[in-house]
Amino acid sequence: MLTEIDFLDVVRLTPLVAFDLIVSDTRGRVLIGRRRNRPARGTWFVPGGRIHKDETLDAAFARIADAELGIANLARSTARFEGVFEHHYSDNFAGEPDVSTHYIVLAYALTLAGTAPLGRPEQHSEYAWLAPEELLARADVHDNTKAYFR
Repeated sequence: MLTEIDFLDVVRLTPLVAFDLIVSDTRGRVLIGRRRNRPARGTWFVPGGRIHKDETLDAAFARIADAELGIANLARSTARFEGVFEHHYSDNFAGEPDVSTHYIVLAYALTLAGTAPLGRPEQHSEYAWLAPEELLARADVHDNTKAYFR
């Protein structure tokens, strides 16, 4: 496990690799959460998380789905790969000046028959289910989330 100082060096020097989960319900609405943490604090965003060193993609996907959605043992093969995206932020998790954050994001879409139990209240202060046209119209939905629907 990296210390906060070591992780800040990683953020300063390299891109991070992450999954974003584009979760829809059977009515076509998309799950978004209002971020508590940097980067993108205060904006609405799809659930997701970074992949840890030496973690397989399948293990990371299952861990992130459990942590972000409260769904244990979700297989990556049950989701549809939407592509690779780049996210650039002028800030970072620590609020350290002059350190940007760069993510390479593997986006996966999945449809849930019911609503997810939702985990990680430390990540999101609230959740909402919005139709794609609704989230595209809102100024407080982050552009990186809107990119999945353009």
